[in-house]
Amino acid sequence: MKKLIALLILISVVYIHAEEKLGKAITVKEKTSVSKILASPAKFDGKTVLVEGKILGVCEDKGCWIEIAGTKKDEKIKVKVEDGVIVFPKESKGKTALVQGVVAPVKEEACSDMEMKDKKEGAEAGCCSKDKTKKAYQIEGIGAVIK
Repeated sequence: MKKLIALLILISVVYIHAEEKLGKAITVKEKTSVSKILASPAKFDGKTVLVEGKILGVCEDKGCWIEIAGTKKDEKIKVKVEDGVIVFPKESKGKTALVQGVVAPVKEEACSDMEMKDKKEGAEAGCCSKDKTKKAYQIEGIGAVIK
């Protein structure tokens, strides 16, 4: 009986600390803060980065994007992935993500779709700058680990 209880505890601990790996393996070693990217996004345009942060939101339709928090209040960056290649679990909201991807401007049509969705929900645009002279940036995700 003691062995069974010990085994169940061990399984629980392993399950709780399990990481979910999605997409390609992470190869970048040095993390870049979300805050640093958002402060100078053009400097990172086209560069492959590794970011880590709390998942604030997950695409409810296809799991095709997540939003990762920066270190400052109300700071976040969207991680968009190719539909079906990586699917972020809806229950990953609130967990920590380690994501590798390429920093890129938000495509105009994606931005318009997001603005429409946000207007329907009564929220501010989630991916687009209100100042239309500025480009909005996101990370095009390649691989991720959900902790």
